[in-house]
Amino acid sequence: MYTNLGNSGLKVSRVALGCGLRGQNEPEEFTKLIHKAIDLGINFIDCANVYGLSDNRERAGTSETILGQAIKGKRDDLIITSKVSSPIGTQNGPNDQGTSRYHILREAEKSLKRLNTDHIDIYLIHQFHSSTPYDESLRAMEILIQQGKIRYVGVCNYQAWQVVQSLRMQDTLNAAPLVTIQNPYSLLNRGLEKEMFPMLRETGIGMMAYSPLAAGLLTGTAAQPVVARTKSNQDLNNLIEKTRKPLLKISQETGYTIPQIAIAWILSKPEVSAVITGSDTHQQVEENVASLKAEIPPETLETLDEISKNAEGVFD
Repeated sequence: MYTNLGNSGLKVSRVALGCGLRGQNEPEEFTKLIHKAIDLGINFIDCANVYGLSDNRERAGTSETILGQAIKGKRDDLIITSKVSSPIGTQNGPNDQGTSRYHILREAEKSLKRLNTDHIDIYLIHQFHSSTPYDESLRAMEILIQQGKIRYVGVCNYQAWQVVQSLRMQDTLNAAPLVTIQNPYSLLNRGLEKEMFPMLRETGIGMMAYSPLAAGLLTGTAAQPVVARTKSNQDLNNLIEKTRKPLLKISQETGYTIPQIAIAWILSKPEVSAVITGSDTHQQVEENVASLKAEIPPETLETLDEISKNAEGVFD
């Protein structure tokens, strides 16, 4: 159920609850969902300053606010993440995004207030910004660590070389090194395996895998169209169909659901510390946590490896 996050001493549940909600629009139901996840043993909750109900940009920050209220009395037993650098709100000023010291320190304070806590366990840079030097961004994160406002540092959606550059700069600054990356990874998106996975094995950095069901494409419940980046839409549709058919067969043979099989396959990768699941209902969070007990035969995992081997960087 629990594992160290990379080579750190921090113990996290291998299934994390993601607060980047797509299908949940009710604060009360979201609060109940958080409580349900905690009751099931999840101690790892992933949030961001731009997350809001129904993934609505105009409601950015509401996920942090609701989470902060929901975890009263439970905070000390939980590992909470948040993120910074994405554009804030709908009317963005010149400093309302990015990785400047100004933006990072300002947004950290706002997130702490919304979360109603004195610290964020893992603070992640949400995306790489070439307009800001590495040393400025990473010095700002180190300032927050020294102030006790964050405990660990991570990055999201970075390429392997950007992670390595960050580690080099942190070493130069004598700053605490990255403890985790957070990137999309699924049977339909295996681009990390080429460069990122070898780097993770070499450095010992942990990995939080998000979008394990490829935004619903694996289950046929995608809420919105996903644009292929490196393949034509027809190629993407062919890959989805090629992957879903054997998943359905495996589900019928084993009794596990497609989400459970897909998550179990991800967790079988030694580079992956935890999977972030964007559960919108109690049933979904129960189903996702149950994937930890899914006993998928090694030959079945190999079959899934083979049928999805060309799914490199298909979409975000």
